[in-house]
Amino acid sequence: MHSRYASWEDHLTIISCELFKSGLTCTKIQYTSNMKTKIFFLIILAMFSFSMSSAQKSGKKIKISGHVVDGTMTPVANAIVMLDGEKTDITTDEKGMFRIKVKPGNSKIGIFTMPNGILEEALDGRKTINFKFEGTVPVQTAEADPLDEVVDIGYGSVKKRSMTGTVNKIDGTNPKYSSYRNIYDMIRGEVAGVQVMGNSIRIQGIGSLTLSTEPLYVVDGMVVSSISDIQPSNVKSIEILKGSSASIYGSRGANGVILIKLIGSND
Repeated sequence: MHSRYASWEDHLTIISCELFKSGLTCTKIQYTSNMKTKIFFLIILAMFSFSMSSAQKSGKKIKISGHVVDGTMTPVANAIVMLDGEKTDITTDEKGMFRIKVKPGNSKIGIFTMPNGILEEALDGRKTINFKFEGTVPVQTAEADPLDEVVDIGYGSVKKRSMTGTVNKIDGTNPKYSSYRNIYDMIRGEVAGVQVMGNSIRIQGIGSLTLSTEPLYVVDGMVVSSISDIQPSNVKSIEILKGSSASIYGSRGANGVILIKLIGSND
């Protein structure tokens, strides 16, 4: 038989007793106040670690909200919410407010406007994150993305609704695009599902079988190795193809295809 008795006063005292054939033997263990504090700290730390581990394993999305203003404290409407450098479908409302659900793996949230660029903040477990741009921010306009628009896939034109692969398109003739500094900023700010890092582009949702993750660039029907020299003001349209939509390019389209038409090109 084994039993224990604990007393919590000025000291933590544990009395452990064991019954042997020769009789009952008891051992008294006494901890000082300092040692008692350490024990409490270790217990709390263990409970906190278990709680954090359970939350991460659950994979539940976290709701983040915030307010976006410019240097004059004017709310910024229709600003684009970014997660880890990627565009989302969430924008700020007329009061500059936004709400978004983020995955436990997300680390940064950002707000993108033209021509002010992007502001980013680390999530760090926060549920409310506000942003303030320097100076004034021009009025941002929201645009529709109808499924019935015609998409040029390089070998003819079809309606987006009828395509089984993913296609994103922006109309470069909109005057607002001329405010972008370069074509990479233009793609970063306008096309969902595309990750842009410097002069490198990666189309999300594609598992490449090659060493490169760069998509195929096609400008005015011609395959090119770089689009760095293209100015946003010269762009007529940009289309992003992946999946079956890019399969017409064979293995070259394995990482997706970016179709660019320039102003003045033949349709």
